[in-house]
Amino acid sequence: MSIEIFPLTLIALAALFAGFIDSVVGGGGLIQIPVLFSILPHEVPATLFGTTKIASAFGTSNAAWRYARRVTMPWGTILPAVAAAFACSYFGAMAVAWLPREWLRPMILLLLIGAALYTFRSKQFGAAHRPRLGGVREFACAVAVGGALGFYEGFFGPGTGSFLIFLFIRFFGFDFLHASAASKLVNLAANLSAIGYFVPNGFVLPLVAAVMAAANIGGSFIGTHLALRHGSGFVRRVFLLVAGALIVKFAWDTF
Repeated sequence: MSIEIFPLTLIALAALFAGFIDSVVGGGGLIQIPVLFSILPHEVPATLFGTTKIASAFGTSNAAWRYARRVTMPWGTILPAVAAAFACSYFGAMAVAWLPREWLRPMILLLLIGAALYTFRSKQFGAAHRPRLGGVREFACAVAVGGALGFYEGFFGPGTGSFLIFLFIRFFGFDFLHASAASKLVNLAANLSAIGYFVPNGFVLPLVAAVMAAANIGGSFIGTHLALRHGSGFVRRVFLLVAGALIVKFAWDTF
C-alpha cells in the first residue's frame, strides 16, 4: 500500500507517545489503535491490530532489555507467567470468533476502577519491593496471572500492562518499578503469540509497522529512562493517570 508523508508522520508520533506510555505502565494501545483507525479507516480491523502488535513488540522488547540491565528481575515469577501468557494469548485471539468483546467492557471497567481506587488510597502500595511468594505458590500464581492476562491481551488488549503491574504488586509484593519491568516480558510474550496469528494470515501493513516500530522504540527509550531515574513513585503516578484514561475510555464505550 502507499501512504502519504503527513499521515505517516502522525502515525509515527502516536507510536512514539504510545511507546513511552507502554514502557512505563502499559496502555499505549489507547493511543495507537484509535489513530490508525482514524487515518486508515478502510483497512480491515485485524490488519490494524496486527500492525500495532508488531510495533508494540519492538518497543516492549527494548523496554524489557533496558529494565533487565538495571533491575534485578524476579525470574521465578516472570518465566512461568511468560509461558502461560504466550500460550493463552493465541487462544484469546481465537476466542474473538465466538465470544463478543462487548461482554467484557462492564467487567473490565469495574476492575479498572477498583485497581485505581485501591492504588490511590493505599499510599504505600508498590512503594517497597518485598517479594512474598516462593516455590509452588509462586509458580501457580504466576501461571494464573500470566495465563489470564495473556488470554485478555490476545482477545481484547487495552490495559493489559496496567493490570499486570497491579497484580504483580498485589499478589507478589513487588514495587512499581519491578512490577513494570516484569510486566514487559509477559506483555511481550503475549504480543509475539498474537503476531504468530496475524502475520501468517496477512494481517499487517509492513511499511506502517516498520515506521511505528522505530517510533515505539524511541518512546520506550524515553519512558524506561525516566522510570529508572525516578523510580517507583514516578511509575505509580503514570499508572494512576493511565488507569484514569482507561476508565474514561471504557465508560464511554460501555455507556
